[in-house]
Amino acid sequence: MPAKHVMPSTVRRSSRKAQRTWAKTYDSALQQYGEGSRAARVANASLKHAFQKVGDRWEPKRTTGPSDEQAATGGVGRRPRPSAGGVDANASKKDLLDVAKRLDIHGRHRMAKPELIEAIQKANRRETRTHQPSAQRRRR
Repeated sequence: MPAKHVMPSTVRRSSRKAQRTWAKTYDSALQQYGEGSRAARVANASLKHAFQKVGDRWEPKRTTGPSDEQAATGGVGRRPRPSAGGVDANASKKDLLDVAKRLDIHGRHRMAKPELIEAIQKANRRETRTHQPSAQRRRR
């Protein structure tokens, strides 16, 4: 299975279901679109439909569906909208506060929903960086 070789580390640290979702979609997209980054983008979009990024891994969402405006349009249109980077921007503020609590985001109760989304994105990036092998971090 070619997907195992290119699977992002955050997906590898996630549940078997998340890995299977990403891999099946990637392999299918690889057959349809060929080699290139498009297959990975399609696999990531599929993963974001049922999972949200929490820290350095993907966890199931309460309800399936698009995670943000960009995912809702399917990437169609002249100007892509900004992505929430794996954060379920369509989740309720209560759900976002729960995720922020697990990520130990300070001041979360005073934040508006867009600020919470941004703070979660930042915490996710930080967690992902700390779990990368040191040689991989140096290349960036």
